[in-house]
Amino acid sequence: MFKLSAISISIITVFFSPVSVFANNDSIEVIEVYAQKRKQTLEEVSISIATLKGDNLTSQGIKDISEVGGYVANFKISQNAAEGTPPALNIRGVGLIDYNTANTSPIAMYIDGRPVGSANNQIANLFDVEQIEVLKGPQGTLFGRNSTGGALLVRTKRPDDGNYGFIKAGVGTDEWRRVQGAYNAKVNELSALRFSFNHTDYDYTSYNLFEAAPEAGLKQQDARLSYLAEWDEFTLYAKLEYGHWDGIVQPVGNIGIYKDPVNGVRCTPAEAGGPGCFDMFGFNDGSDDYWAVRVNNDSPHLSIYKGWTIQGDWQISDSQQLTYINGFNRLDRRHAFNCDGSPARLCEGELGLKNEMLSNELRYSQTSNKDHLTLGLFHLEERIYQDNFNDILRDYRGLLSTDLTNTFFYDNEIIVKSVAAFAQYEWQLNDAHRITVGLRYSDETVEYDSVSQLNIVADITQVDGVTIPYYHVDGEVKDDGLSGRLAWNYQYSDSLMFYYSFANGTKSGGYNGGLLATEEQAKLADYGPEELYAHEIGAKYNNADDLSINGAVFFYDYSDQQVFMNQASTTPGAPPLQLLENVGSSKIYGAELALQYKLSESLKFRGAAGYVPEANFDEFIDPVGNVLTDNRLPFTPEWNINGDVTHSVSFWHGELVSTVGFDYQSEYYFDQNQNAYAMQSGYTLWRGSVRFERGDWRFGIWGKNLFDKEYSHLKFDLSTFLGMLQDFKGEGRRLGVDVMYRF
Repeated sequence: MFKLSAISISIITVFFSPVSVFANNDSIEVIEVYAQKRKQTLEEVSISIATLKGDNLTSQGIKDISEVGGYVANFKISQNAAEGTPPALNIRGVGLIDYNTANTSPIAMYIDGRPVGSANNQIANLFDVEQIEVLKGPQGTLFGRNSTGGALLVRTKRPDDGNYGFIKAGVGTDEWRRVQGAYNAKVNELSALRFSFNHTDYDYTSYNLFEAAPEAGLKQQDARLSYLAEWDEFTLYAKLEYGHWDGIVQPVGNIGIYKDPVNGVRCTPAEAGGPGCFDMFGFNDGSDDYWAVRVNNDSPHLSIYKGWTIQGDWQISDSQQLTYINGFNRLDRRHAFNCDGSPARLCEGELGLKNEMLSNELRYSQTSNKDHLTLGLFHLEERIYQDNFNDILRDYRGLLSTDLTNTFFYDNEIIVKSVAAFAQYEWQLNDAHRITVGLRYSDETVEYDSVSQLNIVADITQVDGVTIPYYHVDGEVKDDGLSGRLAWNYQYSDSLMFYYSFANGTKSGGYNGGLLATEEQAKLADYGPEELYAHEIGAKYNNADDLSINGAVFFYDYSDQQVFMNQASTTPGAPPLQLLENVGSSKIYGAELALQYKLSESLKFRGAAGYVPEANFDEFIDPVGNVLTDNRLPFTPEWNINGDVTHSVSFWHGELVSTVGFDYQSEYYFDQNQNAYAMQSGYTLWRGSVRFERGDWRFGIWGKNLFDKEYSHLKFDLSTFLGMLQDFKGEGRRLGVDVMYRF
């Protein structure tokens, strides 16, 4: 057990708040947000919002979007499977737990106003970022496409007036190395450029005992060039971005569930994965170290992304503005995987992807006295090309039934076309009351073409097998409909606002492009839209001096919910069925509270808590007959609590700022079956850092998971197939130091 001394407490923390950064001034900072596509204060908006200030994100070793969930109530992000597959975002129990590369999350994500599209593009490294906003609840008007759960808005730093820059370098444990920087250049009196970059290179905190496997780690390189020009009546913002990630994926662990695989004697869930438990083939990694695995992890990863964003704002008059946003991104990825978690070749494959997305938005806004009107048109087209294979029981070719030892090749072309029109009107009835009405009409088509081949052993003396056509399925899914919101703000006093919001959001149907083991399964792989109706009552208080409190209670009526299911095959010993189904309806309700309090000029506290007592399927029986009625939704802990204490003091003609923080999650399940083997017990992750700033220099020390707490991102159930669960381990203790110079 790692123990903290009095000295180490002063150097283990960060200075970062999910509601705001604790500014070094005499009052609580006023937070400005873009939740309604224009700048407003946090207390004006009848939406539950948490904000993360970008200047402080990297000071504590935060690398990408998947790490920010520990700072926001009722917001959980996991890497899902190994890093490089789509992350799993979950707000208040609404999320999509699916590693395959064809689906879109119900948590919409926008970077500088541009939608990122499918979940493939939701892994975003955080460098030179101004602010992140987490909008909770359905955003069915202004951020309407596929946002039943909420929206995540990332705003990068834009060019401004001046010639300046910074360079930052850091090292840490497990070969962590990072260099980041930016330079802002004034072109003339009307325009400026900004260039920023990130280079991060690291090994994983889990390690491989299989000596023949290469060291697992990732090297990530990102660059961004942006341009801003401001004339009297027109503003132009343009951005180019590029990224190149390569390495070896994180090695997966093997949680064996059998004491006696021959006779089918199982370990208890508490014993599973321990020294006396084996998979169906008698494998155990032979170590009692949680972070150790033993797997032939020669599994490369390569991602290359590129894209642009262009935004033009025309100030038609003092009260009218026209905005146009055009965006494009392309992602090429090869991601190899090992799903048996052992040195044997029992389940290995690759996810290949080419993803292109083009979006356009035209928006008109008008202010009349204190009223505000927004009208808009939206267009998106996304093309997803999958090139996947999964090699099953390679080491047993010629020994087991040829029906079980196959290689599945499953290639899909999925084209998404979406258009929408939206309107929102904010009506100031009087000084105390404000009504917001929003409506959006969306029309979406998903075309799919799924082609599969099968490599089989026709002759047991020829184990390389022959490849034959397997199935070809094509079709389309169409849906359209209305979504929107109605909200009432009551400004009780200058510092206190109450609100009620009724909102709904929809997420379109589509095609599940994961592993489809039969032609019949491929024909049934399309799914319909889901819809969520949400009631929320909240309050926001900010006395502009020493206290800020935001709280909300909510009730969700979730219908035709899309849920990824990992179900045992009806054929003994065959790979599991991986389905994406509309499960009927669910009920979700809960509450959350975020608090920021300045105890003194040098000591501040920030805390947030979420409580979701009910997040269950109402009634559902899955396609293979399993009753899931009243099962709890995956990745939804009942309690989640996080907080930070920050202390600042003048020291050696500079400022010393230290923070200690934590993130607590109560137990939750990794799939819809409430399988006790696929469950994460409650855990607390402690974090911390200290920074010293003097003049143009900043020195920092940071740490994550300080007590090396053992937890998993995902436990994927393969018990009826291989007698084990894949264990995608979380990140263990990581410590680092940073030096930054501003010029």
